[in-house]
Amino acid sequence: MSTRGSDFVYHWISDHLSDDPISDHVLLIIEMAVDAKRAAEAQGIPGHEIDEEISTIYEFIVHALR
Repeated sequence: MSTRGSDFVYHWISDHLSDDPISDHVLLIIEMAVDAKRAAEAQGIPGHEIDEEISTIYEFIVHALR
């Protein structure tokens, strides 16, 4: 992932992670990863910059939930 892509994802997830109780962690992680990628593309960050490290996005969200 490019620096631009990783910075975007880091900030997007930090801004969108709710403090509310989570009923389904797996669903939340998948939805957040997909939404972050869409938001990045809307900001002009190509999907391939995010796709290169998509597992990193999932891992980042998991760590953020802890």
